[in-house]
Amino acid sequence: MTTPFTPDQLAKLERLLDRQDIEATLTRFSRGMDRFDRELFLSAFHDDATIAAGDFVGGPSDLYDWAAAMHEAGQYATQHNLLNLTVDIDGDTAHSELYYLFVGRNRDDSNWIAGGRYIDRLERRAGQWRIALRTNAIEWSGMVPTMPIPYLDVPDIHQNGTPSRSTADPSYQRPLINKRKPNIPG
Repeated sequence: MTTPFTPDQLAKLERLLDRQDIEATLTRFSRGMDRFDRELFLSAFHDDATIAAGDFVGGPSDLYDWAAAMHEAGQYATQHNLLNLTVDIDGDTAHSELYYLFVGRNRDDSNWIAGGRYIDRLERRAGQWRIALRTNAIEWSGMVPTMPIPYLDVPDIHQNGTPSRSTADPSYQRPLINKRKPNIPG
């Protein structure tokens, strides 16, 4: 026998589902940037959104073009790591603060690391949560000493696909398979 949800439980479930949708939206932005997947990146924003990032202030399409050109010129690999997330939801509007850690392998083989927070106002329109306004609060930045990338010594490391800043990246492979042979001691 099942017990029906109480109104408080249903409200809490709705907030959790909204929070999950918001977190997925914020993740699409970062993955879209790191993989140079314009469509995925833009799916995190309403078309009329305004974003302030560094010296850029503008809309989502222009932001993608500006950021992709900057990262293409400056780095051959980037990772926007998402950390602590707070979300305040009020109906179809939410405000979030998302800590991030950015790491880039620069074209000169140096390593750039930076931390900050994405401070967003999200709106649910036509049932979809997307960013309507974003401020990128960059709080610190620095260089990390360069060291060799250890995987270069593994002969079959790219049999499952070579990391790519495009939809050719192995993370887009469906179904995901392993072509590498197991290391079985024996």
